[in-house]
Amino acid sequence: MTTDAMLAPGTAWLLLVGFSVLWIALGIWWGRRGSGDADDYLLAGRNIGLALSTATLMASWVTGNTTLAAPEVGYTLGLWGMFGYALAGLGLFLFAPLAVRIKRLMPRARTSGDFVRLRYGRLCWALFLLITMAYTLGFLITQGMGAGLLLQSLSGFDYRLGMVCVIGVSTTYTLFGGMRAVVGTDFIQSLLIMALLVLVAVLGFSRFGTDQVYTALASEHPGRLNLLLPAGLLFAWNTGLFSMGEVFHNNIWWSRVFASRPSVVFRSFVLGGFAWVTVPIVTGAIALMALAQNLEIPQVNMVFPIVTAQLLGSGGAAVVFVIIFASLTSTLDSLLAATADLIAEDVIAHWLRPESTDQQIRQAARRVVVALGLLTMLLSWQYVTSMYQLLLFTGALVASTIWPIAMGLYWRQANRQAASAAMLLGSISGLLAYGLIAPYCAALVSAAVSALVMGLGSHYWPEQYDWRQLAGEPESP
Repeated sequence: MTTDAMLAPGTAWLLLVGFSVLWIALGIWWGRRGSGDADDYLLAGRNIGLALSTATLMASWVTGNTTLAAPEVGYTLGLWGMFGYALAGLGLFLFAPLAVRIKRLMPRARTSGDFVRLRYGRLCWALFLLITMAYTLGFLITQGMGAGLLLQSLSGFDYRLGMVCVIGVSTTYTLFGGMRAVVGTDFIQSLLIMALLVLVAVLGFSRFGTDQVYTALASEHPGRLNLLLPAGLLFAWNTGLFSMGEVFHNNIWWSRVFASRPSVVFRSFVLGGFAWVTVPIVTGAIALMALAQNLEIPQVNMVFPIVTAQLLGSGGAAVVFVIIFASLTSTLDSLLAATADLIAEDVIAHWLRPESTDQQIRQAARRVVVALGLLTMLLSWQYVTSMYQLLLFTGALVASTIWPIAMGLYWRQANRQAASAAMLLGSISGLLAYGLIAPYCAALVSAAVSALVMGLGSHYWPEQYDWRQLAGEPESP
């Protein structure tokens, strides 16, 4: 244990063991309440109501990146870091109308891969799965690193200890409970996150008022208040597009569409987006407090836990522990469940073993949950880079899927070859922009190239798609 630990080891262990036992017990209990078929395990019986749907969307989007990386960019970019990160909520807002259409066009589907396969064919489907898996691994790694940093920064425990504990807990209750466990624990986790963040904000600003913070920043760090800061503006645009690509393509959000009742889909995405936006605003404001107080921050990823603990004492460290632990587990469980669904349904049931029964698909999903948990531990074993830098890298991939998904849902003439080319060329151009221009350009360039290729390809070589194929019905004569 390091000498500058902010949370006593006994307290840290008590919180870790207590919440771990709670999540696992609840996951097992909720899992036993289901019918036991694949639809129940993968999609919680397709009957989630408004409260649970909103909570699971908000909790899944409040990641370790939101609580650790949002303060990082707030600390380095100032106001635009805080507000720019909040633009990631655009993904949930803009996906709301698409979610309604997905629910109507594909009432029996299970994954985002089902849409791409039925709409654009197997070549585009294979490319889409590669992009999804690359992004998912990057996302899982950031959550694993966030878990390690949590215990290291607050308690002085070894980085690997926190990483293994948090990933292990999320994997265990997801394995036993499936989507029911994910949604149920997400509801509790979202309430914990929101309540404790409000507490941190109130206590922090009661100690250091907004006037105090603004005066100190204007004197010592005026650039952090500049709303015309080029890097900040570029970051904001990139974040908005990145969030659209993440939500539009990732099976986390498609599985929530398929699992929710038709009547609540639109409202849950909108309400979940509004609830989420408050989180980076609050955590980013904490980073501005750190700048105003000239607090020493040895590692930018640790801004939020370090600052809150220094501002609020040992009680603040305990609060931050619970917030970040809840945000990490709520995202890890969603990633594990949604990715396992995608692999079991798309790769195994539609590619490797088309004869798979319903029960075999369920068992395959359970095995994939365990495999993904172990793989995440392995890939997160060494802390290699800034969490947000890693996400910016994967943003070049997911932004290329925005227009093929959106146009494919609304435009009958959308061309399947154009969709494949848009994803491929968008990803390549975004990665080149990441390396040759700036990381903040990656998603922006990728989305622009993808839109151009998709639009021109479908305009000059239009196809006439029969929407009934998405529901598994025969084509019209």
